Amino acid sequence: MASHATCPIIKNILILDSEGKRVAVKYYTDDWPTNSSKLAFEKYVFTKTLKTNARAEAEITLLENNVIIYKFIQDLHFFVTGGDDENELILASVLQGFSDAVALLLRNNVDKREALENLDLILLCLDEIVDGGMMLETSGPIIAEKVTSHNLDSDANLSDQTFTQAWATAREHLTRTLLK
Repeated sequence: MASHATCPIIKNILILDSEGKRVAVKYYTDDWPTNSSKLAFEKYVFTKTLKTNARAEAEITLLENNVIIYKFIQDLHFFVTGGDDENELILASVLQGFSDAVALLLRNNVDKREALENLDLILLCLDEIVDGGMMLETSGPIIAEKVTSHNLDSDANLSDQTFTQAWATAREHLTRTLLK
């Protein structure tokens, strides 16, 4: 893969609950060809990272020749996996964009119940971030905006949240993040 150096490949993005069960997962490579191999990988990653404290900052680990960047928010564990030759900063930006977009869409109410109730939005987030393993977007507010516009287009309402409110929430969150 000669073009690999110029374009990072995301192998998967996972959200697992506090017991290591799937909330939302998306695999972009065939490194795990069967559902059972995917579940085994998820369990392995979960158990290997469980004892860490990835709440304030994203953590990084190398497991089975994969770089995994992860972060825990409430009872959800977010993971982004790339090959062991991938740039950790790029994987971290994917994780940050994804977790920011999810936080915006769930109005900072990031927990398993809320995530499951809004699973369609989370899955749309995944589609906006990565396509076929190729990174498309890493800005949380932009991802959230695209997801809400999909929803508005399909006449579904985001709990009566208008576009302007969503953007204001995104801006407020971004400002808070920058002021930290």
